[in-house]
Amino acid sequence: MDYYNRARKFKTKKRLGQNFLVDKSVIDFIEDKANLKQIDTVVEIGPGAGFVTERLIKNAGKVIAIELDEDAIEVIKKFEASNLQIIHNDVLKVDFSQFGENLKVVANIPYYITSPILAHLLGEIDDLENKNRKCIDEIILMVQYEVAQRLEATEKSPSKQYGLLSILAQFFADVKMIKKVPSKCFYPRPKVDSALVHIKVRNKPLLELTDYTFFRRVLKAAFASRRKNIKNCLVNSGFDKNIVQKTLSELKIQENVRGESLSVQQFGELSEQLRKNLCEK
Repeated sequence: MDYYNRARKFKTKKRLGQNFLVDKSVIDFIEDKANLKQIDTVVEIGPGAGFVTERLIKNAGKVIAIELDEDAIEVIKKFEASNLQIIHNDVLKVDFSQFGENLKVVANIPYYITSPILAHLLGEIDDLENKNRKCIDEIILMVQYEVAQRLEATEKSPSKQYGLLSILAQFFADVKMIKKVPSKCFYPRPKVDSALVHIKVRNKPLLELTDYTFFRRVLKAAFASRRKNIKNCLVNSGFDKNIVQKTLSELKIQENVRGESLSVQQFGELSEQLRKNLCEK
């Protein structure tokens, strides 16, 4: 299958961040990792020229393709598959709960909206009843390589990788980079490499907390400035200085460490103790 020449016939739109995957081996890899059966419903975000879509409609019971580009929709319509449903809309405006349960999601998304799309699919940290997340079983996501590193990063990773995006992704899912994809595998060829990430959604959040909104506030404060230590970040975000110092001391967390040095579990303990101390003030 000459994906490259097929892609060249398509008028790509830079404003939509279109870079079509044209490497057959990578498309084969996605098909294998999706492990689709005739009982499965798969939602494809950004099918573009439909190279992955062709594989999905062959293997799944139902494929729901969400695409914003009208030209791409015209291409996908030509497949005339009885198990294909096309939705012409911005994915951020689509309610996934209408598609049923145990959905599999395959997405090759514009890199500049990776974070909003992940938040839409998984919900924010304090959005425990997010409708989209509750109906999704797993996601195979193509993202920029550096973003893939951030998605699976922990406090033990290089500091620039671990942050809010890491915790958002991992709070409701198990995240693993499964394949690096060089830029040469796309048309037009982007300036950066990409990677496939597998996201397995969990039924429960990573931590049991008293107040998830407060936890989210602590996280945002801790990563507000990577050059500042945890104490200054919290104080500069409006938390009482004396309470912050007291809390860090109780948890044996050094005041001069930075947020990227703390694990998700440590952030949970910090949030719970800080909230308790503020309530007792």
